[in-house]
Amino acid sequence: MNLPNKITTVRVLMIPLYLIFMLNPNISYGRYIAGAIFTLAAITDALDGYIARKNNLITNFGRFMDPLADKLLVCSALICFVEFNLIPSWIAIIIIAREFIISGFRLIASDQGVVLAAGWWGKIKTNVQIIMSVMLTIDLDYTFINILEIVAVYLALALTLISMMDYLIKNRKLILNDNNI
Repeated sequence: MNLPNKITTVRVLMIPLYLIFMLNPNISYGRYIAGAIFTLAAITDALDGYIARKNNLITNFGRFMDPLADKLLVCSALICFVEFNLIPSWIAIIIIAREFIISGFRLIASDQGVVLAAGWWGKIKTNVQIIMSVMLTIDLDYTFINILEIVAVYLALALTLISMMDYLIKNRKLILNDNNI
């Protein structure tokens, strides 16, 4: 297993740690530790991709596990946020549904021999989701911070929808089952 794949695997293993610290109210500073874990996991996402591309270490395992690790991390956080009433469930459902839709779409493309790279809207969406997730994980109780959290949630929601539409429109020939992409 190469270094980028090891880093991806570590990111997946960080998810239970995040959940332990996020969900256990008996751990002193648990939410802060969970925020640090989430931030570190997000950094590993950028790091493994950079190392894989720079050193030509792209593998099928990495193509599969890297986006899956990201989705597991973000979806785990979203479910925690719903449990703590930090976001409405409908927002979490929309964000998670987008991830399922795009993953399914990538499977269709893969069956047709097409690899669909993430677009800029998706990358921006991911970064905003990360910022939102860290903010909500730590959940500082200051009016200005709470306003920023709300802005981050609705910005992440808007970017989720924009990135999905951009992705689907740019690759609509796959939906229409047109093999002349």
